[in-house]
Amino acid sequence: MKNTRIKDILDETFSDLKLFYRDTNLSDDLIAKYKVGQIIKEKGFTDMSYIGGGLSGNLRYLIASSEARDLSKFNPDSVKNGHSLLDDNSFFKVLDIQKIKDKTQIFLLNIPGNSLPLFKNSTSNLEEEITEKARQKFIDKVNSVLIPELQTENWKERTKAPIGMSDNGELFFDDSTIKSEEPKRIEINKAEKKIEINKKPWWKVW
Repeated sequence: MKNTRIKDILDETFSDLKLFYRDTNLSDDLIAKYKVGQIIKEKGFTDMSYIGGGLSGNLRYLIASSEARDLSKFNPDSVKNGHSLLDDNSFFKVLDIQKIKDKTQIFLLNIPGNSLPLFKNSTSNLEEEITEKARQKFIDKVNSVLIPELQTENWKERTKAPIGMSDNGELFFDDSTIKSEEPKRIEINKAEKKIEINKKPWWKVW
């Protein structure tokens, strides 16, 4: 894949990126199904909120996406709970799994469906930067006050299901089917708008 194409995909993924929250209660067995670097697919629509408070369950999905639809533009009641939606058959890369006492945060990056080999076989400084911010968000919010509008029966019903798998833990997508490529390390210089892949350290040049 050419550098220009990689840059286009990363621009599509990371431009206008926003964070969304979705809390639920899952068993340890289901939580253990998630692995850092894994690519998952959610068959249904993904309900989430742009309002973040304390965790209302034992698991928080923190979702970074530039593709979410803000439903408050269509339904004024959605302003109260920050209701946002991702289309069905959305793909995510698991960037981080963080645990504080009995609470776990799984950090998901919403990725284009036509870019799975790139994200499966690479890491980047952009992923690392947003992961660091996500970890700090969890530390800041894990013991925060709950948002009342996110505690209603209707909202909890919308967000109770695990993302990327059935209630029984059957994954909707097997990421081992993604074509394996030589691992890439991608560095994006946002100031200079440059992309470097597998840049060699200076001590290996001489």
